[in-house]
Amino acid sequence: MSEYLLEMRNIVKIFPGVQALRGVDLKVRPGEIHALMGENGAGKSTLMKCIAGIHRPTSGEIFFDGEIRGAYNPSEAFKMGISMIHQELTPVLHRPIMENIWLGREPLNRFGLVDHKKMYAMTREVLKIIELEEDPSALMASLTVAKMQMVEIAKAVSFDSKLIIMDEPTSALTDREVKQLFALMRKLKGQGKSIIFISHKLDEIYEIADRITVYRDGMYIGSENTQELKVDRLINMMVGRDVNELFPKVVCPIGDVRLEVKKLSNKKYFRDVSFTVRKGEIFGIAGLVGAGRTEVVETIFGMRPHSSGEVFIDGKKVEIKSPRDAIHHGMAWLTEDRRGSGIFPMLSVQLNIAIATIPRFLNRLGLIRDSQLNASCEEYVKKIQVKTPSLAQHAQNLSGGNQQKVLVARWLMTNPEILFLDEPTRGIDVGTKSEIHRLITKLAGEGKSIVMISSELPEVMGMSDRIMVMHQGKVTGIVDNTRELTQEELMAYATDTVAEYKKTRGEKNDTAV
Repeated sequence: MSEYLLEMRNIVKIFPGVQALRGVDLKVRPGEIHALMGENGAGKSTLMKCIAGIHRPTSGEIFFDGEIRGAYNPSEAFKMGISMIHQELTPVLHRPIMENIWLGREPLNRFGLVDHKKMYAMTREVLKIIELEEDPSALMASLTVAKMQMVEIAKAVSFDSKLIIMDEPTSALTDREVKQLFALMRKLKGQGKSIIFISHKLDEIYEIADRITVYRDGMYIGSENTQELKVDRLINMMVGRDVNELFPKVVCPIGDVRLEVKKLSNKKYFRDVSFTVRKGEIFGIAGLVGAGRTEVVETIFGMRPHSSGEVFIDGKKVEIKSPRDAIHHGMAWLTEDRRGSGIFPMLSVQLNIAIATIPRFLNRLGLIRDSQLNASCEEYVKKIQVKTPSLAQHAQNLSGGNQQKVLVARWLMTNPEILFLDEPTRGIDVGTKSEIHRLITKLAGEGKSIVMISSELPEVMGMSDRIMVMHQGKVTGIVDNTRELTQEELMAYATDTVAEYKKTRGEKNDTAV
């Protein structure tokens, strides 16, 4: 028997206008958790889609379970024992959880009809394995992004595969759900199954992976045992340079109050939220999944109705009933769901960038002034360093990190004064993360007001001047980040246990809300 369950040799993949893979290798042993690392655009997801039968390599060889494999499709990959959890979720939103899990392989009764009772029971068993307490008949649309991700994991487990590919499976999960996932991964490993794990979170990689393979610019850089690979060396392998400052926050002049929110409420998601954001300030919003962080910002931006409360810009009360109103008042919104409500995948990079500012480029006849539009888009592509062969490239062919940069470019073209950034670096590699952070700091230095939501405590602490923490729809504290602040203290606010936390430390609970 071969030492490896999967062996890929000299894999090349060429798309129109771009070579995604340049003769890369990958070797995965049975019963191994093998991490893939590299910047966005390194070719990790493309390589995984070659394994899963979604893409056919331009050249190279794939050996699986001791046999060389020719061209195969996703259905044949499933039969071989390969399943994949994709980075971008594509659930059938208006169908039940159980139909999403067993789509295309539904159990049938003796009349050849779908046996819904059996499917329900089978789904209960699979959900029990991953400790997800949801009704199998619940619609996918009723779930949070985090729970949709857990359903995708349940689907992969249901195939009983020899190799499970997990492409950014923790990007939308809470700490508790990540622990559940890692426990499941260790259980699967103990059963002799192999897992390919892609994540940009270094702490996760070092906690769960046995070996790490690194790619850069579509090329194979190397593979090493996790415990023998130091973090600084790993980062250097990924980006080809040292990244000394992941959170390059610099002190910016803080001006007058630009945005003020007074007792804003939405009956379903949050209540009595009040805060101010000044010119040049990075105002962080932290909290666990379900705290209401995103819903607050979506309400301010006119995407959700408010039941009470007021919003002021530069001291003047404003009525914002739609995103159009928000944009008119100098606001911009970077969504956390890049695929679902951000990128238009089938449109060009140019149109994705310009779509919020198209009226600016129309002539008297209502036709687009192409030369001006191209020049403006090119300016932002260069400014934000979007890696794309051309402005005509479809957005879906860019890496996740470059899609995120396109969205940032879109909103910067509106010349906003207030930027709402919801999980701006989710699914972004360490090098691009640093670039995004530098851009955020630069914008604050120009006097922009930044509101940043992040689930990563090191990020929100490393970038923010002040941090508002929420728990189950209410503000539990607004803390000044210029003093000594710990993740433990922020987590105490996020779980609404700050009084107990400060009591155990002999401190006075005097945080302003």
